[in-house]
Amino acid sequence: MRRVLFVCLGNACRSQMAEGFARAYGEGVWEVESAGLMPAVTIPPLTREVMELKGISLDGQYPKPLEWVEPQSFDLVVNMSGCELPPELASRELRWEVEDPIGQPESTYRKVRDQIEALVKGLLEQVRRERGIDT
Repeated sequence: MRRVLFVCLGNACRSQMAEGFARAYGEGVWEVESAGLMPAVTIPPLTREVMELKGISLDGQYPKPLEWVEPQSFDLVVNMSGCELPPELASRELRWEVEDPIGQPESTYRKVRDQIEALVKGLLEQVRRERGIDT
């Protein structure tokens, strides 16, 4: 099974959303985690709320640093941080340009959520094609 790590700055919004969608849509296709370069203390309520509007619960998810998830154990590292990752991850890095919604209104959280959902679905389709799994 392919292992995918989603990374952003605080592991409080973008990477948590990506992990939530990836778990919901890709069960049995991949193992997913998320982490942050500078992890926050908690996931903001607005992140949880906009995901729940899509029927996705983030229960059990929490911000964590890269070191806690052993990033070298992942086949693919999706970087939404806008920052450089450690060199040992560069060969497995996929960059997604996604706005950080922290401190923004709910409309921005929804826009970011929808963008991430589309990106996760596209990545899932690609992984399924590579593995010969019917969608």
